[in-house]
Amino acid sequence: MLVYQCEDSLEGIFTAVYNAYEEKREPADTMLSLEEELFLFAEYRVVEPDPDRALKVMRTLKRKFGEDDYMRICLSLSAPDPAKAQAVYQTIAAGLAGKRNLWGSLFDNLSNDYVHQAFSLARGAMNENCHLRGFLRFQELEGGILYSKIGPKNNILTFLMAHFADRFPVENFIIYDDTRNLFGVHPAGGQWYLLTGTQILEESIDFELSDRERQYQELFRHFCHKIAIKDRKNLKLQRNMLPLRFQEYMVEFN
Repeated sequence: MLVYQCEDSLEGIFTAVYNAYEEKREPADTMLSLEEELFLFAEYRVVEPDPDRALKVMRTLKRKFGEDDYMRICLSLSAPDPAKAQAVYQTIAAGLAGKRNLWGSLFDNLSNDYVHQAFSLARGAMNENCHLRGFLRFQELEGGILYSKIGPKNNILTFLMAHFADRFPVENFIIYDDTRNLFGVHPAGGQWYLLTGTQILEESIDFELSDRERQYQELFRHFCHKIAIKDRKNLKLQRNMLPLRFQEYMVEFN
C-alpha cells in the first residue's frame, strides 16, 4: 500500500491524483490521506501542492466527464470529511476505467462505496450552498461596502463568491467565512479573490454599520415580527426549514 499524504485543498488533492497516475499506481493499492495516519506495511509519500499538475487534472476531468461532474468533484472536496480525498481519487479512477461514454457518467455507479461517498459529500455541500444563497444577509458598512458573515460546515465560499459576483458585478462586497477565517473580496467591476486572516482588512476597512443600514435592519426586524402569527408559532418547523446554524448570522433573528 502506498499512501500519498496531501494537504486539505483542491490543489493538494489534485496534485496527489496526478502523481498517482504519473507513477501508474493501482487504485486498489493506493490511498490519499489528509491526516498523518499510520497503516501497517504501508509506504508514505508527502505531496507538495503543484498548481500546474492540479490544473492538468482539472482540465482532464472537465474534458472527460463534463462541467457538471467536475463541479460535483469540487463540491465533495469542500466537505470537512477527512476521507474525501480517497473517495474522490477512487471515484475518478473508477470513471476513467469505465468503457462507456464518460461524459456525465462519473457518479452513475452508486453501488461503488467510494462513488456513493463522494456523491453524498457533494450533495451535502451543494445543499448548503443553495441554502446560503437565500439565507446570506448583506449589511452596508460606513464606506458603502456590502458585508456578510457566514459559518458554513463546508468550505463553499468559492462557490458563493462566484454566484454573488455574477449577481452584484458593480458592488463592492465582502463575505467572511467565520469558521475558516477566510474572506471573499469583490471590488466593483473587478475580479473577486480570497484572503486568509483579518489584519489587512482591519487596517483598510471600517466594519461599522452605516446609519442607513441600522435603520433598515430595525425596520426589517419589526416587519418580520409584525407578520408573524402568534397562535401559529411553530419553532420545530422553523428549525427544520431554517436550521439554527443559519439563524445566528441573519438580521431578523438578532
